[in-house]
Amino acid sequence: MTDPTTDTGAPLKDSAHYLHAVTQLAETRPVVAQSAIYSESGIKLVDQGMRIERRLYERLVQHTLREPLDTHLSVEGAVTTASLIAAARALLESAVLPQRLAQTLRVPASLLAPLTTMPLPPSVAFKLTLMREQRPALWKHSLEVMLIAMYLARRAETSERDCVALCAAALMHDTGMLYMDPAWADPGHKPVGAQRKQLVVHPVTSMLMVRQAQVYPRSVETAVLEHHERMDGSGYPRGITGAAISPLGRILLLAEVVAAIYEKYEDMPALQLSLVLRLNHRKFPAALTTALLPLLDEERARDSALMPLGAHASRHLETLADAFAEWERLKGTLANAQQAASASLALTQPLAFIDMRLGALHKVLLESGAHPSQQMALLSQLDGDAAGLAEVSFVGKEALWQLQTIVNACERRWPAPLASSPPADRAAHAWCDWVRSRL
Repeated sequence: MTDPTTDTGAPLKDSAHYLHAVTQLAETRPVVAQSAIYSESGIKLVDQGMRIERRLYERLVQHTLREPLDTHLSVEGAVTTASLIAAARALLESAVLPQRLAQTLRVPASLLAPLTTMPLPPSVAFKLTLMREQRPALWKHSLEVMLIAMYLARRAETSERDCVALCAAALMHDTGMLYMDPAWADPGHKPVGAQRKQLVVHPVTSMLMVRQAQVYPRSVETAVLEHHERMDGSGYPRGITGAAISPLGRILLLAEVVAAIYEKYEDMPALQLSLVLRLNHRKFPAALTTALLPLLDEERARDSALMPLGAHASRHLETLADAFAEWERLKGTLANAQQAASASLALTQPLAFIDMRLGALHKVLLESGAHPSQQMALLSQLDGDAAGLAEVSFVGKEALWQLQTIVNACERRWPAPLASSPPADRAAHAWCDWVRSRL
């Protein structure tokens, strides 16, 4: 049986945002057409040897191109194997976590070794150059993910061949973001509902970009596609569970989360990462997580003692407790009115989906001692304990983030219901609106 997500034969079409980024790149360094560029209908749009300029954007965006644009282009100062190694080495010397990971290895240079044999065809070099020049934060993120993934692979005794494949997957995993509106990179940009579908698609776009290069094994495509999956099936784009996620995909999904947390939290990232991994133990591969947690302990203990964060801990816990209570109230209202009950609904419907995901969150919090009722009792005993207050605060923030992901997933699957929709659907979205108003 084939998977329509991975076995699609549809070619990837250059988006308007990607074309715009290419023409912007041409404003800062020479970009030249190595061969003529044609539209799908056979119209010549750019002659061989012509330098790309921003004014070409309007012409290009009006047509569907016969082949991907970057297969025809060269750029001055493009990414090379040597420049990749130099950029990764510089990051090892400056970024906190990669530096710490390298120090724990007997041969730190092994984190960079796969780069020396990784295929780097011109079209991939162009994409990485575009990322480096137009989306520097994304470029840095990709390098960090690569280094973290290499560390996890070394700890898992991954073969050299698979390390090379993983190296390519890590560098390419977010190239699909180049096809999206740059506004997604703005922390203040908070898409909701159907808008989030664009984000869910980017692993598929990245996978197709890898496939276009025609030099990487299928394992690279698969790992790229899986970098937002989760072991418990709560990830995307396919929502597959641990047994279905490839070995390289498991490494990549954890490396991506680790890098993202260190990028997002300037203060006390080790504490935040430790809590995320412990509170979400069903989401991440256990053996790989075990390899990371001990490395975080020293930094976690030092940082949590420096920054008491108890000021917001109580508010976070109250919001979470209220969200659980509001959900039970809504379900009770529906049951009492004999209009609908979650137990009788199919799992594809919003009410049952939220009930399942919220129940899973409730269980995880109880098992880890992080349920609001447990944490509120603990809070009263932590007066003056900076490290303890910091951890409680982070527990609350992480739980609220998970609450937000439930809302996002529901709204992505089922856009806002019409007035004529079943009461259960309207109730589910009313709860989502309530949660948004409190976060």
